[in-house]
Amino acid sequence: MRIDLATGPGSPERPNEDWVSVAAPAAGLGGTLALLDGVTPPRHDDGCVHSVPWFTARLGGALVELSASRRDLTLAEILALSIRRTADVHRSECDLSHPRTPQATVVLARWDDRRVEHLVLSDSALLLEAPDGSVRPLLDDRLDRLPPGSLASEEIADARVRNKEGGFFTAAADPGVASRAVTGETPRAEVRALAAMTDGASRWTETFREGDWAATLGLLRKDGPQGLIDRVRELERADTERVHLRRGKRHDDATAVLVEL
Repeated sequence: MRIDLATGPGSPERPNEDWVSVAAPAAGLGGTLALLDGVTPPRHDDGCVHSVPWFTARLGGALVELSASRRDLTLAEILALSIRRTADVHRSECDLSHPRTPQATVVLARWDDRRVEHLVLSDSALLLEAPDGSVRPLLDDRLDRLPPGSLASEEIADARVRNKEGGFFTAAADPGVASRAVTGETPRAEVRALAAMTDGASRWTETFREGDWAATLGLLRKDGPQGLIDRVRELERADTERVHLRRGKRHDDATAVLVEL
């Protein structure tokens, strides 16, 4: 097994809100991967005294611990328990009902000699490569299916679609969101490698259209996760007219991990 990962902040003036960890062997066999992309809060009050990196570190730590040690729990159950555990740490001093209470996208994968389990919540990506080189993306595409204008402003998104039926979901303080995640499993013999990335890294494919998901995994194998992030940064700097980056940050936190099984 070979594991390669890289992460970088979108701006040196802001902390990196992404979080990633891989554990192998987990419970004496296989391994587990957890990747989170913290949601940057608006400048006004979000009801919490803690930062997004504080939240992603605690939620991510719980996800790795439980997915590595509790083989009796499904990944959805692990996400629900991890959200509850994290919320319990700060519910006494923070307003966890606030729509912008600290939250994150989640990719969680776990494997042994029989199967590869997956869970994806919101717009980070998980790729599975088969022995023949074909690549299957495992995505939660609800953000792409929102009604027009749903993301016109933070206020509109919070009121209409953030963690709401018909909208999109992130891991915040409600354990029930775990049931909204995209989950499943694949026979281990059908997976040669897996890769996960936050949307800051998947811009190479999803925003700049430099290649499909198979090309993304090929780039990760050839140049490593840092190479992918470097390519994204070059494309961001070249897009001076904001042709591709019409919405959002010019440079976002970017994280990618490649696991060769």
